[in-house]
Formats: sequence, C-alpha cells, structure tokens
Amino acid sequence: MATSPRTVTRAVDPLFVERWSPRAFDRSPIRQGDLDTLFDAARWAPSAFNYQPWRFLYAHRDSADWSRFLGLLLPFNQSWVQHAGALVYILSDTLTAAPGSDDFKPSHSHSFDAGAAWALLALQATRLGYHTHAMSGVDFDAARAELAVPDRFRIEAAVAIGRMGDKSALPEALQAREVPSDRKDIATFARPGNFAD
Repeated sequence: MATSPRTVTRAVDPLFVERWSPRAFDRSPIRQGDLDTLFDAARWAPSAFNYQPWRFLYAHRDSADWSRFLGLLLPFNQSWVQHAGALVYILSDTLTAAPGSDDFKPSHSHSFDAGAAWALLALQATRLGYHTHAMSGVDFDAARAELAVPDRFRIEAAVAIGRMGDKSALPEALQAREVPSDRKDIATFARPGNFAD
C-alpha cells in the first residue's frame, strides 16, 4: 500500500484500513473468475426482506463493451479509468415486495442495501489484491439509455476495478492525491441520544 496517513486507534480488522481508492491502474486484465468472486461476496450483503435489490452491469477492458461503458463517465473520470481492468455500474431496484408477495411498493432502503453490497465487493477485491474506486461522475441519463436500464432501477455509481499502477501515469494534478485518505474521528459522527451538529 502507498504511504498512508491513516491512523487506527481500535482493533479493527486490517482489511478495512488496507482498502482505499486509487486512480492509478496498471491496465492488467481481471480474470472472470476473480470478478465473479467479487460479485459472490456482494451477494452476501444484508438487505430489507432479503430482497437483494442490487444489480451489476460490467465490462472488461478488452471487451467489445469497454468503450461504451467508459464513454458514459464524465471526461475527468475517463482520463484515469481507461487504465482499469473492469468497469462496473451499480444499480438498485427502487421497488420491493415482501417474501412471497407480488405487491411491489417503493423501497426506502434500495440505495442503502446496494451500498452494503458494494462495500463487500470492495473488501473482497482488496483481499484478492485488486483495488476499487467508486464514482458518481457519470452521465446518468446517457447511461440509462445506453445500458437499457428500466425506470424502476436507479443507477447508483460506477466502479473501476484493477491492479494498482504507477501514479506517474496519472495527470500531474492527480499524482499528489494518490495516497490513502484518513478518516474522521468517530466522535464527529457517532453520539448517544439525539442528533446534534
């Protein structure tokens, strides 16, 4: 891992700290078996009613779909994602039904649940020696049309996956930022009782 400013004050598993989101990838391919392992990890995420609302649409960098998928990102993201091994779009089903029911209703937790699945995918990628970088810099309207996404599904984000490369391949402005970021102290976001700024 790159030199890291991350500080750990409690006994969290090192895997959580090792996961970070670089932009420098080395252009190496991702075996389908490894990608399937990431999706298998994601499917074990918890979800409301076990509905599992997440969907993953993906392209390998050497596939016919690669240029289409890459072209749906905003230009800034295209500049570095082009070196990744795979690009994944994460979707969530905005409708849900209780087990055994065909009575579909708006889901309050579809994005929350898809986020849980994405977190497990990212951690499994770290375990396998890959890195992931999720982004919202996507032309979402174009992505919906190009990927034939039905209206009931929300496109949540795109994720670049690959082996870490040399940061010198990045635009100069990004090279200094190619380091794991630290995190807020838990006292800034977790407290007993009512909400307070």
